[in-house]
Amino acid sequence: MQTSFKVENRLGYRILWWILTVALISSVIVSTIQIVLDARRVSADLNNQANQTMAMVRDAATQAVFSIDEDLAAQVVDGLFAKESVHLAQILHTNGEPLSTRERPLAESTFRPLTNWIFGAERQFNIELTRQGDPETVYGYFIVHYDTVPAAHMWLGRAIITFISVIATAVILGMVLFFVVYMLLTRPLLRIVHSVKQVDPAHPDDRLVETPAGHEKDELGLWVSATNTLLIAIGESQKRHRDAEDRVSRLARYDQLTGLLSRDSFMELLEHDIEESRRNQTLLSVIVCGIDDFKSINDQCGFRTGDVALQTVADRLIGCLVGGRFTLARLGGDQFVVVEKGLKDGFQAADTAEAILASISESTGIEGQTISMTATLGIALYPSDAIQPDRLLQSAEQTMMLAKQKGRDHFQFYVASIDQEIRDRKQLEKDLSQALALDQFYVVYQPQVDLETKRVIGAEALLRWDHPVRGLVPPDYFIPFAESNGSIVEIGQWVLEQACQQARVWAGKGLPIRIAVNLSAVQLHQERIVEDILSTLKRHDIPAGRLELEVTETSFMTNLSDAVAKLDILNRAGISIAVDDFGTGYSSLTYLKKMPVKHLKIDKQFIRDLLVNEEDTRIANTIIDLGRSLNLTVVAEGVETAEQEFYLSQRGCKLAQGYFFSKPLRPADFETFVQDFHQKLIENNT
Repeated sequence: MQTSFKVENRLGYRILWWILTVALISSVIVSTIQIVLDARRVSADLNNQANQTMAMVRDAATQAVFSIDEDLAAQVVDGLFAKESVHLAQILHTNGEPLSTRERPLAESTFRPLTNWIFGAERQFNIELTRQGDPETVYGYFIVHYDTVPAAHMWLGRAIITFISVIATAVILGMVLFFVVYMLLTRPLLRIVHSVKQVDPAHPDDRLVETPAGHEKDELGLWVSATNTLLIAIGESQKRHRDAEDRVSRLARYDQLTGLLSRDSFMELLEHDIEESRRNQTLLSVIVCGIDDFKSINDQCGFRTGDVALQTVADRLIGCLVGGRFTLARLGGDQFVVVEKGLKDGFQAADTAEAILASISESTGIEGQTISMTATLGIALYPSDAIQPDRLLQSAEQTMMLAKQKGRDHFQFYVASIDQEIRDRKQLEKDLSQALALDQFYVVYQPQVDLETKRVIGAEALLRWDHPVRGLVPPDYFIPFAESNGSIVEIGQWVLEQACQQARVWAGKGLPIRIAVNLSAVQLHQERIVEDILSTLKRHDIPAGRLELEVTETSFMTNLSDAVAKLDILNRAGISIAVDDFGTGYSSLTYLKKMPVKHLKIDKQFIRDLLVNEEDTRIANTIIDLGRSLNLTVVAEGVETAEQEFYLSQRGCKLAQGYFFSKPLRPADFETFVQDFHQKLIENNT
C-alpha cells in the first residue's frame, strides 16, 4: 500500500535537524571557550594596566608623601581619574592618614550582576612608597581601586559578536552541508521513491525504477539495478502464477473437449443476459441442441471419433453464430446450448434454429470416415416461457427431449401455440419462395373511375396468391414475408411484366387505360430498378404514360435523396408517380415538394367511415384540400357506397376506386366491366 511521507519523517529533514543541532552545539561550545579565554585575557589585562599605571605615578606619589606636598599628591590622584575605570585613589601616610584621596561611584550597568560574577565588582591595588636609595624605609602607601565594568563591557561586546558569528558560521556550514547531502543523496532517493511508487504491484516488471541521472555507477545506481532485477523476477513469477490461475480457471469455466463454456459458467452469463434483456425490453431465446442418436456414432466409430464429432459441431456452431448476440456452451454429453439476445419476436429464433440445423446436418469426414449428423432443438423464450435462468434452461431442455420423441432434425418451441404459429409462417415462407415458379400468382385489376366524367380511366394491378392448400392468401399477410426475405424484387418485376403486357393487349383492343403498379420499398432501393422498369416498358412497347407507380410514404423515408433521384428519372420518362396510403405514414409537405408526385391516394381506412366518423371525414377533407392546393390529383380507395362517392365528388376528389364500382377483376372480366359500365353511362345520359 502506497503512503505519503510526513515532513518530520523525511530523511532530508532529519539530516538537516541533526546537522543544525550538532552545528549549534559545537558553535556554542567553541564560542564559550573563546569567551572564557577572552575573559581571562581581559582580567589579566586589567591587572597589568593597573600595575603599569601605578608604576608610572609611583615616583610622583613617593615624592608627594616624602615632601608632604598635598598639591602634588592631589595632582597624582586627579591624573589617575582620567581613566574611567579608576574608582578610588589614595596616597596615605604610614599612619594611615590620607595625604590625598578621591573617589567616584561605581558605574551603573544592566549586566553588572554578570560581570561582577566573572570579574568582581572592583579590584584593589596597594603599593608601598619607598625611595630608590632607601628601599627599606616606607614613607606611605598608594591605594587604587579599579571598577571592572568598562573592561567588562568591552569583553561582553566581543563575547556577543563572537557567539553570534560562530553560531552563524556553524549554521551556514550546516546548510551548505545539508544542500550537498540533499543534492547527492536525498533528492536522488526521493526520485527513486517516486519511481518505485509508480510500479504496478500487479505487473511490477511493466514499469521499472528509473536510475537518477549521474548515479548510474555509484551505490544508488547499483541499488536501483538490483531492485529492477528483483522486480523483473517478481513479475515473471506473478505471470507464471497468473498463467497457472488462468489455466485452472479455464478448466473450470470451459469445456475441455470443445472449448465452449461449461454449464456453470453458462448459467452465470445467462443470468446477466436475462438482466440485460429485461433492461432493454427485448426477447431472449435459449436453444438446447441435442445430437440425434449420438450413441451410435460412439458405438460404430469409437469414442475418439465421437469426440472429434462433438468438436466439429462446436466449430460449426461458432462459425454459424457470429456476433455478440450469441452465447454458446456445452451442457454435457451430446447437448449444446445457444442463447440469442436482442430478439424482436420468436421468428428470429426460428431462423437461428434453421441455421443451426443446416450447419450440423452437413456431412463431414473424420479419420477416414464420412459422418452424417442431425440435431433436434428445443427453444424457450424469455420472458414468455420463464424469467429465471435455471427454469428457462430447463424449459428448453424439456422441449428438446419432447421434440426428439416426435422425430429428428427439427426444432420445437416450448409453447405449442407459438410453435405452431412459427411453423405455419416458416412453411408459408417456404411455399412463397416456390409460388412464382409453380405459377400460383395471378394479377387482378381494380377499375379507377373519374368522378367528373364517370368513366374508367385506369386500373390498379393487384397481386393474388392462390395457395394449393390455403386457398387465396391475403396480400397483407404474405407481402411482408416477401419483403423481409427479398423475394418481393422478383415478384414485383413479374407483376410489372404482367401489367405492361396487359396494357399492350388492352391498347390493341381500343382500351388505352393507365395501369397503376405498386412499387415496394425493397424494389425502390434496388440499384437497377430504374433500368429494369424502363426496359420493361420498352420490351412491351407501351408508352410510359400508360404506367403509374404507387409508392408508400415509408418506402422513401430511409433514403429520401436516393428515392427522389430515381423517381425523378422515371417521372421525366413519362411515368406517373402516386403516393399510396397517404395519411398513414410520415405525411409531410417537405416530402411532397421534393417528390415528383402526381396523385395522392387516400387510404381506404379513412374512406370506410366517411360521413360516419368525424375524424376520418376531417382527414379525407384535409387530403383533398391539400391535393387541390398542390395541384395534385386525389384518388380515393375503398369507396363502397353511393353516399361516399357523391360526397367525394362534391368535395373535389378526382378519382375513386372500390367495391362501389367493382371489386378487382381478372383481365377478361375487367374488359366486360368497362364495356358494361360505359354502356350504362351512355344509357343514363340518354
